[in-house]
Amino acid sequence: MYMTQCLQRTLQQNPEHMATIFGERRQTYRQFGDRVARLAGALQNLGMAPGDRVGMLALNSDRYLEYIMGVWWGGGVLNPVNIRWSVPEIVYSLDDCATGILIVDEHFAALADGIRATVHRVPVFIYAGEGEVPAGMLGFEPLIADAVPVEDAGRGGDDLACIMYTGGTTGFPKGVMQSHLNLWSACMPRMVDMPPVRNGRLLHVAPLFHVAGMARALIQFLAGETHVLVPSFDAEGLLQIIEGEQITETLLVPTMILALLAHPDFDRYDLSSLKRLTYGASPSASEMVEQVLARLPQIELSHSYGLTEACPVVSSNLPWNHTQQARQSGLSRSVGRGGLGVNVKIVDPQGNEVPRGTVGEIIVRGPNIMQGYWNKPEETAKALRNGWLYTGDGAYMDEQGYLFIVDRLKDMIVSGGENIYSAEVENILARHPAVAMAAVIGIPHEQWGEAVHAVVVRKPGAHVDEQQLRRYCRQFIAGYKCPKSIEFRDALPLSAAGKVLKRQLRKQPS
Repeated sequence: MYMTQCLQRTLQQNPEHMATIFGERRQTYRQFGDRVARLAGALQNLGMAPGDRVGMLALNSDRYLEYIMGVWWGGGVLNPVNIRWSVPEIVYSLDDCATGILIVDEHFAALADGIRATVHRVPVFIYAGEGEVPAGMLGFEPLIADAVPVEDAGRGGDDLACIMYTGGTTGFPKGVMQSHLNLWSACMPRMVDMPPVRNGRLLHVAPLFHVAGMARALIQFLAGETHVLVPSFDAEGLLQIIEGEQITETLLVPTMILALLAHPDFDRYDLSSLKRLTYGASPSASEMVEQVLARLPQIELSHSYGLTEACPVVSSNLPWNHTQQARQSGLSRSVGRGGLGVNVKIVDPQGNEVPRGTVGEIIVRGPNIMQGYWNKPEETAKALRNGWLYTGDGAYMDEQGYLFIVDRLKDMIVSGGENIYSAEVENILARHPAVAMAAVIGIPHEQWGEAVHAVVVRKPGAHVDEQQLRRYCRQFIAGYKCPKSIEFRDALPLSAAGKVLKRQLRKQPS
C-alpha cells in the first residue's frame, strides 16, 4: 500500500491516456511518469533522503501533481503549505517539521525573502512558476530536464507520506502525520461507494494543499483518469472550462457553487458533460441543493464530512440521498454514514456511546486515522484515545446510522470552506495593547456560510477601533481568519468558572 503504485499501474496498462491538462499544457501518463521520476532524482540530488520533508507553496497546477508524486517516488514526505498563510505561519510550519526544500510558484516567490529572514533553516528554493527564475532559486524545469530518472523508492504502509498542517486551538498549527496506509485506506472505501467516472475528467478547483483537494486527486490517480486543473476559483473561468474540456466531475465548496449558479451567463454554457458534483466543508444547504438539481438535473450530488486527521473522509451522503423523496424526508441534510473500514460512534463526555438521536461527540476509528500530530505528543494523546479519534464535532446518529452535525465542539468556524479556530484569532487580538479580553464566534453569512465575528473589551482608558484591530490581525494571521466584524462591549458574559459563555454571544451578535 504505497501511493505511487497507482501511477506505476497506469504507466504499465494505459500510458498514453491523458494525465493532466493545465491551460495549454497537456501530457500523457507516460510523459507525466517520466517527469515524476526525473523530479524524484533531482530532489535526491539536492539532499532529499528517505523521510525528508519537501514543501510546496503554490496554486493548483500540473506541477503541483508532479510534486506530490515526485516527492513520494523519491522517498520523501510532503509538506503542502497553506497558500493563505502569512509569512510567520509559513515559517512556523517549515521550522516545525524541518522542511529542507520549498517549491514556490510565481504567485508566492515574493515571500521568499521574508521566509529566508526568519526561518531557522533556510530551505532550498525551487521556482515552479512561469517566466524567469528569480535570483537565489533553482528552476523546476531545468532541474527536471537535467536529472536522470530514478526508480520508485517504494515507501509505503506505515511510512510517513504527508504532514498536513491544520489550525490549532493553542494558536499554532498542528502537523497531521498521514502515512501511505492512512491515505490508501481513506481513498479506497470512497472509490467503492462512488467509483470515478470511467474515462472521466476531474476538474481540480479545491486547492491541492488542502486535504480534500489532495484526497480527490489521489482517487483520480488510483483510477488512472485525467486531471484538469485551474489555479483558483473563478466563476466565468470554471463555466468555460467545464464546457470546453468536457469536465465530468468536480469538488466544490458551497460558496463556489452559489457563485456559479448566480453568474449571469450560467445558462449560456453547455454543462451537460458534468455528471457528478461533490460538495463539502459545511453541512448541507438545502436551498443550494434544490438550486443545483433544478439547473443541472443530470447531475449526481454527494456530500462528505471529514477532517484532516481522518485523511479526510469519515462519512458520505451519496447521490441516492439527494433524490426528491430523500430531500423531503430530511435525509439530504445528513452528512451520511461511515465508510467501509471506518467505525463511527457518538459518545458522551465520558466516552460512552449515547442512544440514537442523542447529541454527543463524533469519534472515529479505522486505518485512515492519522498517526498523530508532529512533535505534539500531548495533543496527540488528547485526540487519539484507546484507538479512537475524538473529533470535537457534535452530532447525533439516527437509527440507520446517518450522522447529523449539530455543532462544532471546538468552536471551529467554517468560512468559505476554510476551518478557522476561534482560539487562534483570540490569541492574536489579546496581544494588542488596547485589548483586555476578546472572544471570537462564527455568525451566519449568506455567501461564506459563516463569518468571523469578534467581541472585544478594551482596557480602561485605551482606544482602538475596528479597522485598527483588523490591520493588526493581518500582520500575524491569514486574511480569511481575520474578523469580518468586531463589536466592542464593556464586559463579556462569563460562567461561574470564569469561562466566556459563547452561546450567549451567539444569541445576540451585533
